[in-house]
Amino acid sequence: MAGVTDTPGPTVDVLVVDDDPVVRFGLTMMLRGAPDLRVVAEAGDGAEAIELAGRHAPHVVLMDIRMPGTDGLTATEALRRRPGAPQVVVLTTFDADEHVLRALRAGAAGFLLKDTPPDELVLAVRHAAQGRPVLSPEVTRRLIDHVAGSTQDSTRNAARHRLGLLADRERAVALELGAGRSNAEIAARHHISVATVKTHVSAILTKLDLNNRVQVALLVHDAGISPPA
Repeated sequence: MAGVTDTPGPTVDVLVVDDDPVVRFGLTMMLRGAPDLRVVAEAGDGAEAIELAGRHAPHVVLMDIRMPGTDGLTATEALRRRPGAPQVVVLTTFDADEHVLRALRAGAAGFLLKDTPPDELVLAVRHAAQGRPVLSPEVTRRLIDHVAGSTQDSTRNAARHRLGLLADRERAVALELGAGRSNAEIAARHHISVATVKTHVSAILTKLDLNNRVQVALLVHDAGISPPA
């Protein structure tokens, strides 16, 4: 998340979702310490989260994964399918969890560990509200490595077909995203401007019908293509 300002901006409405009331209380207290963040509701499971999101229209949802009844993965998928969907940041006690991968594929902005320090939690919520991934390049690489070797032929072929829809420069940028590189890093490596990189990223997301750059990175992994060194 380097290079993104941590200056408070417009008020960000947040929905906190966790089945443990103590965890919900702790997250809420941390977020309320920031002048630009407002916790509009708390939910104890995925079904309640879906209902409250419809009522309060939060900008960001902090979503626990493992909950009784409707879990956080199901709720994330349901929320991200909605028009004007909120950004979802999944909460986990693990930093390499296959459930996190499913949430990212569904369009979650990223994930946070439940013991994330308060200042990092606040900054992550701000980034998510801006539509920026809540994943460092190192975490992106670890997540992709976590499922290395699990790709089936059909999945690989389908992913390669989708990447084939891109123009040559767009495909090159997609592979850089697969390596978890930032816009500035991509621009420097390809001798183009950051604005041009952003244009390519927007085109990639549109052509591939994806929500964010993390999904592009996962698609590159599914294709079995090694990101450029």
